[in-house]
Amino acid sequence: MNDHPVGLSIVVPVYRGAATIGRLVEAVSQLKPAGGLEIILVNDGSPDDSGDVCRRLAETASVPLTYIEHARNFGEHNAVMTGLRHARGAYVINMDDDLQNPPEELIRLYDHARLGGWDVVYTRYAKKEHEGWRNLGSRFANKVADSLLDKPKGLYLSSFRCMSAMVVREVTKYSGPYPYIDGLIMQVTQRISSIEVAHYARADGVSNYNMRRLVRLWLNLATNFSVLPLRLAIFAGVAMGMLGFLVAIIVIIEALFFETPSGWASSMMLMLLIAGVQFTILGVMGEYVGRAFLSANGKPQGVVREVIEPREKVHGE
Repeated sequence: MNDHPVGLSIVVPVYRGAATIGRLVEAVSQLKPAGGLEIILVNDGSPDDSGDVCRRLAETASVPLTYIEHARNFGEHNAVMTGLRHARGAYVINMDDDLQNPPEELIRLYDHARLGGWDVVYTRYAKKEHEGWRNLGSRFANKVADSLLDKPKGLYLSSFRCMSAMVVREVTKYSGPYPYIDGLIMQVTQRISSIEVAHYARADGVSNYNMRRLVRLWLNLATNFSVLPLRLAIFAGVAMGMLGFLVAIIVIIEALFFETPSGWASSMMLMLLIAGVQFTILGVMGEYVGRAFLSANGKPQGVVREVIEPREKVHGE
C-alpha cells in the first residue's frame, strides 16, 4: 500500500445521477479507511445536469475528488474503465450513483479484500431491490457467465466490487470498444471472494438499465470473452443436417412403399426451421465479424472531454 498515494479509490459512473450523487459523495466522505480515500466521478454523457453537480462537488468535497466527463454516452463498463485508469488507490471499489449500494458497506468490503489478501471481492445481496424483470435479467446473465467465463460456480457478478491495484492495472490494458469488466477480471485472477451486503431501493428516479442495455451487456459477455456461441452454431448446423438427412430418408421410403408424399405443410415447416437456424448462425458470425471490424477501425472505448483533478491533500495523510 505504501506504493500508492491512497489506500482506497471509489469509482462512480454517473448517468442521470444529479439528484443522488451529492448525497453519495457526502456519505463516502465521512468514511476513514486505512490509507485514506479518493473519489472519482465519471459523467458518462448524462443528459441531466449531473455535470454541473459534479463540478461543484469537485470544488467543495472534503476528500480528493476527480471529475471526468465523457464526450458522449459510452456505457457503464466503458465509464468504469475510464475511472479505473485515473484511480491511484491500492484497492479500487466501483459502485453505482443511485445509493442502492450502501456507502457504509465500503469499509467492510475494502477490509475484507485488504486483510484477506483477495485480488477481487464481489458483493451479493440477500434481497435485491430491483424490479422483477431486472432481477430476472441479472440471474440470466450470471447463468450465462457460468458457462462462458472461467469463474467460480455460483459467484454473483455484482457491479459493486473491490479490486486490487494489480487487477486494475491488468484490466485497464484492454483498449477495445466493448469492455466487460467481469470477463476481464476472470482472465487476470482466480483469487476471488464475495461478501453479503445490504441493498437499498433506488433513492430517486428509475433504473437506467432497460432491456436493450441488458442485451448489449449479454452480447459483450458472449462475444468478447468466449467462442462458445460459434461452437453452438456448429452444433446447431450439424443437428439440422442430421435432421434433414433423416427426413430425406423418410420421404424416400414413403415414396417407394406408400403413397406419393403429400407433405407441403411439413416441407414448408422444415424449410422455415432450417432457414431460421441458418440465419441465427449467420447472425452470430456477423456479430463477431462486426465487433472485430469496429475494433480494427479504432472505435473508441471512451472519449474524455474534461478532467478536473483533486486539489485537496489525500484524506488520511
